[in-house]
Amino acid sequence: MATYKVWHEFLPHIPKDARYTLGTKIDGLFVETVELIFTATYLGKSQKFPYVQNAATKLDLVKFFLQILWEINALDNKKYIRISEKLNEIGRMLGGWNRQLNRENPARSGE
Repeated sequence: MATYKVWHEFLPHIPKDARYTLGTKIDGLFVETVELIFTATYLGKSQKFPYVQNAATKLDLVKFFLQILWEINALDNKKYIRISEKLNEIGRMLGGWNRQLNRENPARSGE
């Protein structure tokens, strides 16, 4: 995932006090998100929904913690904008995937 590569470029440049707290948290959530998306691509249609939903939740947490990192000035504006745009695009794609799965199985939308 290209977005993770961008994050991985930024991580060593985050101040140590934030790198080993928020940076580690963001990195873990990022990897979990990639894993969930990857897994969902190989599952049958009836099994994808919880993985896609969980990936979207993890992605939202990545964005939330990145915003905190930016607010404490551990990530500069240019880097924050660059990665946020990529994360927002992934979020739109996951949202579309989620909507498609709900259309294919309307009973699931109440879960």
